[in-house]
Amino acid sequence: MFASPMPTWSLFFFTYPAVKAIDIIVEEIVKTQKADYDFTSNDGFGHHFWVIKDQGTIDKITTLFAMVPATYVADGHHRTAAAALVGNEKKKNNPNHTEKEEYNFFLAVHFPDNQLTIIDYNRVVSTLNDLTPTELIEKLSKVFDIELKGSEIYKPVQLHNFSLYVEGKWYSLTAKPGTYNDADPIGVLDVTILSKLVLDEILGIKDLRTDKRIDFVGGIRGLGELQKRVDSGEMKAAFALFPVSMKQLIDIADSGNIMPPKTTWFEPKLRSGLVVHSLE
Repeated sequence: MFASPMPTWSLFFFTYPAVKAIDIIVEEIVKTQKADYDFTSNDGFGHHFWVIKDQGTIDKITTLFAMVPATYVADGHHRTAAAALVGNEKKKNNPNHTEKEEYNFFLAVHFPDNQLTIIDYNRVVSTLNDLTPTELIEKLSKVFDIELKGSEIYKPVQLHNFSLYVEGKWYSLTAKPGTYNDADPIGVLDVTILSKLVLDEILGIKDLRTDKRIDFVGGIRGLGELQKRVDSGEMKAAFALFPVSMKQLIDIADSGNIMPPKTTWFEPKLRSGLVVHSLE
């Protein structure tokens, strides 16, 4: 392990409504300049990093970004809040505060929304809450239209459609009308529907952050990972969700709400630690 000699922040992950003029500048830099860093990390993903040194280009990008009404945290909500708290604490302890100190800022990578992919974020559970698989299906049928899909992996095809894998079989679950509220930006989310109707009311899992009977699997690992964990006996059942849309994410943020935990998995992700910002 290596200890940093001073407090630092790595990159936070933001997105913003795409701006064509910014895209054109970035495309030109990528085509005409050699990347300052270019490597493939141990997970197999390539990373290409350009440093813009021309002040004129920097000024253009700064001016264009000043016209963007808002940017949205895609990953790092808690770290963003923590960075703000650290900055405020350092401000209180600095009688000569000028608002130009490094602790007033943190690093964020911004991807335009049209270059991002939101991938599903799925759930596996180690309990059926003393129900047999048959009893589970019976309870689920009160709030979902259920279709047996057999042994072949089934992937949700639209919002409010879920996959269930239990006892070697895949099922399609479609939330029945009236079980969710389209006018509620949080209530309409599939993670909310699943949490309320299934995890809480049927399986007794009420706190996703602390309950050890549930785990989360990023969709980038494929639904085969869900099947593997259930077939191994480690988990009792798995639920796959349709990915959240970018519109849903922006609507929730604009309404002042916060996404429920483990809702989105974004790609691409910049390698953590590629750049670091010192607070001193």
